[in-house]
Amino acid sequence: MQKRLLLAVLFLFIAVYSLTPSLASATSPTLIVQITIDQLRGDMLPRFKKRFGDTGFRYVMDSGVYYTNAHYLHANTFTAVGHATLATGGHAAQHGMAGNSWFDVETGQEVYCVEDADHTLIGKKSTDHQGTSPRNLLSSTFGDELVLASASTSRVFSVSMKDRGAIIPGGHVGKAFWYDKNSGQFVTSTYYYKAYPEWVSKWNDAKPATEYQGASWTLLYDQASYLYGTGDARPFEGIPPAFDATFPHTLPDEDSKTLYSLLRTTPYADQLTLTFVKELVRQEKLGQGKSPDVLAISFSATDSIGHTFGPHSLEYEDNLLRLDVTLAELVTFLDQQVGLAKTLIVLSSDHGVGDAPEYMQDHGFTVGRLSPKEVVHQVNSVFRARFERHTDIVLDFQTPSFYLNRDLVAQVGLDIKAAEQAVATQLRTIPGIAQALTRSDLLHNAIPDTPLMQRVQRSFHPQRSGNVVIVQEQYWFLHSQTQLAAMHGSPYAYDTHVPIIFVGAGITPQLVGRTVAPADIAPTLSAVLGIIPPSGSTGTPLAEVLQPKQ
Repeated sequence: MQKRLLLAVLFLFIAVYSLTPSLASATSPTLIVQITIDQLRGDMLPRFKKRFGDTGFRYVMDSGVYYTNAHYLHANTFTAVGHATLATGGHAAQHGMAGNSWFDVETGQEVYCVEDADHTLIGKKSTDHQGTSPRNLLSSTFGDELVLASASTSRVFSVSMKDRGAIIPGGHVGKAFWYDKNSGQFVTSTYYYKAYPEWVSKWNDAKPATEYQGASWTLLYDQASYLYGTGDARPFEGIPPAFDATFPHTLPDEDSKTLYSLLRTTPYADQLTLTFVKELVRQEKLGQGKSPDVLAISFSATDSIGHTFGPHSLEYEDNLLRLDVTLAELVTFLDQQVGLAKTLIVLSSDHGVGDAPEYMQDHGFTVGRLSPKEVVHQVNSVFRARFERHTDIVLDFQTPSFYLNRDLVAQVGLDIKAAEQAVATQLRTIPGIAQALTRSDLLHNAIPDTPLMQRVQRSFHPQRSGNVVIVQEQYWFLHSQTQLAAMHGSPYAYDTHVPIIFVGAGITPQLVGRTVAPADIAPTLSAVLGIIPPSGSTGTPLAEVLQPKQ
């Protein structure tokens, strides 16, 4: 048995390293395109495949190595965490992203994942918590390692509607651009440039976002042809105030912040992102140099629409059909500009999504919504009475972490470990909370050895996670924005399951059903490029991608 295991490891080593082309190899791609579709759950592509065109999702599904059973190995299935894992191959302890935000007990301040007071938006004054950079990302990315290995002849560019969706994949040495909901422009910070490149200024001066003034988001096809065609205007959907409850959803007919903000909750957000990406590729001549370049694109509309209307909504379905058209346009553009034979595309998502609790209730599940504010109030009330104090034991909550008041704990004569256990015990009495794990137990890996609990362990960061971490019951909604229809952020399969597809240069099409993880993407791309994996990588190179094309 040991001999067979040793041989298997040896063969994998050979597949990964002996077949890996060097940076100078003629068979290497000249452009790596990492496409992340925010909140694309793994079951959605096969569900709607028959509705897609030939050159969008169906092209990558049929022409690439398509991993149908890919799951994140962490519990905090949020945007920052997922993008960091995709770019670094690591988890929270390695890349530092314990969530979209965390609480700093030393300063008493909430920390946004990509905030950096030293680097403001270009042309903007510095204000609290408004600066941005990849400073909080602790690991290198595969793009960082490529630039280092190529003596800076390779370049990395990253674009998203979200700052975190652009900054994290861009790594420490790339250039990142993201959408500003206040101006309708794509912006960046002084971390990347002292002034905007001329082409970016020209693009923003043309105000492309205003082309969507008064635009109506209508259904792409006849409503009767939709799987969820009868699901319009459900009472639990979080309809934006300026939108009608049913199709069409019409944007304001004026150049305003309302227009720019609402645009993000329509398929036009991804179209606008693609317009900027195409200009970037042309102006920066990506994929045209002697060393390979990296282009990271995070399409964000699916996430905004999924949160607002739910994944089993008419809006979510129509958005995917429209995103298919946008993806087809991107593929055609890349073929014209670089050539698909010289381009390696990897498509995945940063997380899945759970269904709206009300939708699950209609199908026989006993579920509900957890309000963090109410949970914190309940815990604080119990301990105020117990300690006969007017000070709260919970200082802050950042999903899924509770941060305790260490000064109060010391004043009442408890050690922090005992306080954590007491709070965890109280939390377990609240309906909808499946488990509460203490910092002390997570630090010492003293938790049940189950796949789900190990996902919680991988989400824990010693300095950034809280004193008590909770896991909600299956399908329970847990987030401060309780007006939204649906949420992600749990360790359950509906949040961890995402697609992974490699297509393009050197790829032999095949459907792969074995279990893999998004953490495997960065070391796989590193192996393809013949460079070391990111510093925090824990993933395993995917052998199917590294096989020579048949």
